[in-house]
Amino acid sequence: MKIDLARIGVDDAENLWKMQVEAFSDLYKKYQDTETSPATEKLEKMIIRLEQPCTYYYYIVAEGIKVGAIRVVDVKEAGKPKRISPIFIMKQFRGKGYAQEAIRAVEMIHGGCDWELDTILQEKGNCYLYEKMGYYQTGKTEAINEKLTLVQYKKE
Repeated sequence: MKIDLARIGVDDAENLWKMQVEAFSDLYKKYQDTETSPATEKLEKMIIRLEQPCTYYYYIVAEGIKVGAIRVVDVKEAGKPKRISPIFIMKQFRGKGYAQEAIRAVEMIHGGCDWELDTILQEKGNCYLYEKMGYYQTGKTEAINEKLTLVQYKKE
């Protein structure tokens, strides 16, 4: 399986935003995390992020189809880890290894070490994915509500 990453510009903010809302809608329904869910994010926030010089959004493209997206925050300052926030695969394309390939691809572009990300502790599949990719839990967690806890991962 081969994926490509296609850089996303501000001109495609609305399409990216719609994909993100759809991709995270099931998790939002499950956890009702209005404050942190990408499903509840406003288009304006997406545009602001796309305009940040340290933000790199990429479509994850498989066989010419946009199957998801990944955002990398790469400040490029000494001591500042790179961050994945968020990554998503559209529901109909999940379970095919696209997220793994996208992580490998951004690590090739931005460097293979000094990364961090947060994920939902209760989503064991997400935790398994990141651990398989060489990330480890730091022990830092944040309870968002009674159903959802975010857990921080690092890769050095």
